[in-house]
Amino acid sequence: MASYQQGGMTNVELEPLNNSNGTTMTTSSWKKWGMGAALVALLGLGYSSTSHRRISTSDGVDLLGHASHKKSGSHKKAESQHKDLSPAPLFDEQGRYIFHDFDAVAPVSNFLPGVAGVFGKPVWAFYVNRGQGISSFGVASKDYPLLEFNSANNAYQLTPYIGFRTFIQGSRGKKDGTSFLIEPFSPSNTKGAMNALYEPVRKMYVGTNEMEIEEVDDVHGVTTSITYYVLPEESFAALVRKTTITNTGKDTLTFSALDGLAKMEPTGGKLNWGLKNIGRTLEGWMGVYHADDTLTLPFYRMSTEPADSASVVIEKAGHYCIAFVEGESDSLLPIVFDTNKVFGFSTTLQDPTALTGSSIEDIVSKPQYGDAKTSSAFAALEKVTLAPGENITVTSLYGQAENIDLLPVIAKKVSEAGYAGDKLDRARTLINELTSAVETHTANHLFNGAIKQNYLDNSLRGGMPLILGGLDDEARASNADEDKRLKVYHIFSRIHGDLERDYNDFNIDPTFFSQGPGNYRDVAQNRRNDVVFTPRMGSFVIRQFLSFIQADGYEPLTVEAMAYLVEDHAQAARVAATIAADYNSSATIGNILGGGIFRPGQLFALFEQIGVKLSVTKMQAIDEIMAISTETPMAVFGQGYWADHWEYYLDLIEAYTSIYPDGEEALMYDMPLKYFFSTASVKPRSQKYVVDYTFDGQSKHILQLDAAVFDTAKVAEQEKFRNGTTGLIANDANWQRTKGGVAFKSSAIAKLFLLGAIKYATRDAYGMGIEYEGGRPGWNDAMNGLAGMVGSGMPETFEVSELLKYVLDVVKKYQRPIVIPAELGVMVDAINIALDELLASGYEDPDVLPPTVPEELFKYWDDVATARENYRSDVEYYFSGKTTEISAEDAITMLTAWFDQVQIGVGRAIKIGSKGIDDDGTSGIPAAYFSYDVTKWVENGERNAKGLPLADPKEMKVGTFPAFLESPTRYMKLIKDDKEKMKDMYKKVLGSNLRDHVLKMYFLSADLTGQSYDMGRMMAFAAGWLENQSIWMHMSYKYYLQLLRGKLYDEFYSEMKGGGMLPFMDPKVYGRSLMECSSFIASSAFTDPSVVGRGFLARLSGSTAEFLSIWKLMFMGPNPYFLNDEGKVEMQLIPALPFWFFDDKDTPGKTDDDGIFIVSFKLFSSIPVTYHNTLGTDLFDVSPKSYIVKMEDGSTAEVDGSSVPTELAIQIRKMLGVDSIDVYF
Repeated sequence: MASYQQGGMTNVELEPLNNSNGTTMTTSSWKKWGMGAALVALLGLGYSSTSHRRISTSDGVDLLGHASHKKSGSHKKAESQHKDLSPAPLFDEQGRYIFHDFDAVAPVSNFLPGVAGVFGKPVWAFYVNRGQGISSFGVASKDYPLLEFNSANNAYQLTPYIGFRTFIQGSRGKKDGTSFLIEPFSPSNTKGAMNALYEPVRKMYVGTNEMEIEEVDDVHGVTTSITYYVLPEESFAALVRKTTITNTGKDTLTFSALDGLAKMEPTGGKLNWGLKNIGRTLEGWMGVYHADDTLTLPFYRMSTEPADSASVVIEKAGHYCIAFVEGESDSLLPIVFDTNKVFGFSTTLQDPTALTGSSIEDIVSKPQYGDAKTSSAFAALEKVTLAPGENITVTSLYGQAENIDLLPVIAKKVSEAGYAGDKLDRARTLINELTSAVETHTANHLFNGAIKQNYLDNSLRGGMPLILGGLDDEARASNADEDKRLKVYHIFSRIHGDLERDYNDFNIDPTFFSQGPGNYRDVAQNRRNDVVFTPRMGSFVIRQFLSFIQADGYEPLTVEAMAYLVEDHAQAARVAATIAADYNSSATIGNILGGGIFRPGQLFALFEQIGVKLSVTKMQAIDEIMAISTETPMAVFGQGYWADHWEYYLDLIEAYTSIYPDGEEALMYDMPLKYFFSTASVKPRSQKYVVDYTFDGQSKHILQLDAAVFDTAKVAEQEKFRNGTTGLIANDANWQRTKGGVAFKSSAIAKLFLLGAIKYATRDAYGMGIEYEGGRPGWNDAMNGLAGMVGSGMPETFEVSELLKYVLDVVKKYQRPIVIPAELGVMVDAINIALDELLASGYEDPDVLPPTVPEELFKYWDDVATARENYRSDVEYYFSGKTTEISAEDAITMLTAWFDQVQIGVGRAIKIGSKGIDDDGTSGIPAAYFSYDVTKWVENGERNAKGLPLADPKEMKVGTFPAFLESPTRYMKLIKDDKEKMKDMYKKVLGSNLRDHVLKMYFLSADLTGQSYDMGRMMAFAAGWLENQSIWMHMSYKYYLQLLRGKLYDEFYSEMKGGGMLPFMDPKVYGRSLMECSSFIASSAFTDPSVVGRGFLARLSGSTAEFLSIWKLMFMGPNPYFLNDEGKVEMQLIPALPFWFFDDKDTPGKTDDDGIFIVSFKLFSSIPVTYHNTLGTDLFDVSPKSYIVKMEDGSTAEVDGSSVPTELAIQIRKMLGVDSIDVYF
C-alpha cells in the first residue's frame, strides 16, 4: 500500500485531534450557518464529485423523493455552487476526519469513546456510515440498550430504518408554494441508489469524542447537520444529539419535523438475548409512562423484569428522551412515541406512511399508545418558519434515569441556555486534555495527530491511570512505591467489544471513575508504557500482574479493576468525619468503608443512592479514603489457559527500569507478592491424551482434549470464605494459601524464576516450542485447534529465552539468593537430574533431524513433564508454606544450563523450518508452530467424560506448518543487539512469502492452502480475511517495533513512510480515518479486489501499544534513565528521528530563534521537550550536546554533556517545578 504522502500531496496544516481551539460546526439558534473556509486549505485526496442528477417537475408533493417537486431558481444556484472539482479534504478545521458521500462508500463501523470524565457517567454508542450513523447505544453493556445492539453486518442494513430518523414536512414561499415531505439521509437518495430522484451531498465528520453528519439538499434548499456526543461530567448518563436544519434556499421555508429514534428500547434487566430471541413476547412487558401530564417527558420501561422466576423484580428505572429547541429553554418539545402514528402499518419502517395523510401537528394533538409494543422517540417540531440563511437546532438527550421523578430535574438542567453547547465544548476539551500527554510537534502533522488517537485508543483498552491518595506535598512528590497512601486506579478501560468484535461482551460502568474489565493479554500489553507517561505509579503494574501468576504457571483470563479495603475501622471513622457534611452522613460513610471491598465508582453510587452529603469535593473525599485503603488486584478465570499471558511481563519490567533503573533491586527482591488461585486445574497428560478416530474414520490418533478442568474442590475451597451475612465470597478466596490459611507470598524474582522453570519444563518433545498443554494457544488464538494436535509454539520459546536471560542477569547483578516454594525446589531438582541424564547419554543432533523424536529426547521430555505434573499435584490446593533457598551461584548455574538448552531448541526450529506453499523449510526464518503425532501409545485404563479411552504416549512424530510473522518478530528480541543478524533476518522476511508485495505490508501467515482444519478457525476463514493470511496490524506493528529496537533505522522508516504504518497509508484504500488503527487489513490474498487494503475491526487493537512503544523509542530512546558507573541515576535522551520529521519537503518544519529546525514532545505527560537539530541530519543514535532545563520559578539549569546529572534528573522524574527542557544536538 503506497503512501499517499509520496504522491505530491501536502500534509494537513491543522493537526488532527487538536480540536480544542476549533469552533463548532453548528452555530447558535436562528443564526446563519456555513462551512469554514479553512476546509479548502486542508489535505485533499484525489476525489472529484460527479454532477448531481436533477429532474424537471411540476408543482406537487414530494414524498421522500418518491414523487415530484418544483425546482426553483435558488436550487439552480445551489447546484452550480457544488461543482467544485478541487480535491476533497481529509480533515476539517477541527481536525475531524471527513467521509465524503459517506453512505455511498464501503461500510465502516466505529464508536464514540464512551468517556464522560472522572466524575461523569458514560453511555456506549456505536455508529456506522449508513443512515444517520448511530446504530446502537446504551448503558453498561449490550444487555442494557436504548437502541438494540446489532452486529456490524446487521447494523449496516438496519441503521437507516430502526435508528435515528428525521422527517420534514415543509413548504416554500407563499401559501400555494411547493410542499414536500423529505427524509434527510434516507438511503433511497444515497448517491448511486436505484431510482434516486435527487442526490444530496453528504458528509460524515469523525472526531475523537463526537460524530457529525451533514446533508446538503440543493433541490429543497435544506441543509441538515446532526452531531452526536456523550454527555460529559454529569450525574446522569446520556447520548446528546444536536440536529440543525438550515434554509439554504432563497425564499422562506415553513416546516414541521419529527426528529429522533425510530426504535426505542425500555429498561427491563438484561435484554440483549431476549430482544433477539423472544422479542415479540418481551413487548408484553413494555410501556411508556410520563413524568407529567404532557408528552415532553416520556419514560420507557417494562413493568417488571421479564424473568420466569418466583422472585419478581419491579422495574423502576427507565429510559428517557428530552428535547428542546436551542435558545428556547423554557419549552420542551413533545415526543411522539407511538410508532404506528409515524409509520402506520409499514413494519419495515422504511417509509413514514402515516405522515403522508396526517400532519405532524395532528399526530401530536391526538392520543398515542405505548403499551405492549416497541415504541419510538421522535421530538416534534411544529410550524417553524426560517428566512433564507436561518437555521434552527433541536437538542435531544437519550439516557437512563433511576426513577421517573428525576426526569423533570434532568430536563430543567439540560435545557438551560448554553448548556448543550458548553457540554459539546467540554466533550472536545476533555479528550484533548487526556491526549495532551503525547502532544507532539513534528513537520508531519498527520503523525502528530495519529499519536494522540493511538494514545486515546490504548487507554480505552488498557485504562488510563489516576494517582489517588495524594493528600500533601510529600505524597505529591512521591511515587506509589515510596508512599503507600498513593493508589493507582485505571479508568475508561473496557474489553474491546464492538459491532465487528461482537463476540466480546464489553462493560463500561455507568458510574463515576467508570471502567470495565478486560482480557488479560490486552490489559497487560496496553499498560506497557503507563510508567513512561505516569512515573508516579512506580512499579504498580508489574506488581499487579506478577500477583496474578498462579502456582501452576498460568494466569486468569479477565482482569478487573483494583478493589480496596479499609482494614482499620478507627481510620474509617476518622476519614468519614473529615469528609462528611453531617453526623448521619459520617456514620453512613464509616459503615460503608468498614463493610468490605469497594471501588471508587461504587462508593459514589452508594453515596448518591443513600443521600450522603460531603463537606469536601468529591476528589478530596476519594483521596482521603484511598490514603487509608489497602489495594487488591482482581481477576477472574475464563476458559482454559492461554500460553502467552506471561509473555508481556518483561515489557512491563523494561518500561519500568527505563525510568527507574534504581528501583529494580527493591522491586525484584523486597516486595512480596501473592499467588492467584483460579477454580481450574491443568490435567496431567494421562487425563487429557484422548484416543479418537481420525476424520476419515479409518484409523485412530491421539488428541489433547479438555486440558483444563473446572475444579469443584477449588470451588469448595473458595466457599470457605463466603460471608454468612452478605452472602459474598471474600477476596481472600482468590489467593493461594498454606494449609494454615495464610496467603503464600514470594518475591518478584522468585515468581519470575518459577515462571521460567515451569515454561522451560513445558518445552515439547524436541525441545523446541512451548507446549499448548493448558488447552489454549498463544497470542494467535485463531490457532485454537493446535492444542488438540499436541501442538507447541516457538513464539513462547523466544520469550522463555528472554525471561531466563533476564532472571539470570538480575541474579548476576545483585548476587542475592532466590527463595522459592519448597515444592518448586523438588521440581527443579528433578528437571536438573533429567538434564544431567540427557547430557550423559551423549546424544547429539544429526545433520538432518528426523520427524520422529529421538529416544533420548523423548525420555528427557517425559521425565521433565512428569516432574512438572508432580509439582502441580503438590500445589493444586495449598502450598506447604516451606521454602527452598537457591544461592546466587546455584541459580546462575542452572539458569545458564536451561538457557543453553533453549538455544539448542531454537536452532532445531530454524533447521526444521516452516513448510508450506513455496516454502521448503530452508528460508532461515524460524518456524512458528509444531504439532506432534503420537505414533505409539498405551491405553492407561482411564476414560474421559465422553467415554473415550485415555493413553500414555510412547513415541512422537513432529509436524510442521507454514510461516507466521509472529515467529521472526519475537525471534528478533534474541538478536536485537546484533545488527548484522537483524539485517539478515529482515531481508529474509522481506523476501519470503510473508511479504504482501501488492500492499507492501506483511501477512500474519503465509498461504495456508492444504493445511488441516484441525489447526483451528484460521482455516475456516477465507484467505486474506481475519487471521488467515491477512495483514494483522498488531503483529505488523510488533515487527516494525523490533526493527526500531534493533536500530534498523533506514528499514524502519522505509516501511513506515512506504505505507506499512498509519498515518502513511492510502486513505482511498484503507477506507477509514488515517488516525485509527484496525485489527486487520484485508490482504491481496483476498479474492475481492475491492476489499483488499481496507481496515476492519475498529481501533481497540494491541497495535496502539506497539505504536506508543515506537513513539517512545523515536523521541526518548530505549533508556531515558540509566545508572552511571557510580550506580547513580542520570537522564539521557537519545531519539531516533529522521530529518524529515524536522523539515519535510511537503510541509516545512518549525525553527527556533536561530533558524535551527526543532521537534517537540511531552515528557512524562507534562514537560515540553524541544530538540534543536543543529546538525541538520537524521538523529539516529546521536547523543545530546547540552540541555537547558527551565524551572517554573523562572530559574534555568544548563547542562553541558550528553546526560543530566542525578539531582536534576530525579527532579525531572518527579516533575517537581520543571517547566520545559531544551535539548541541543
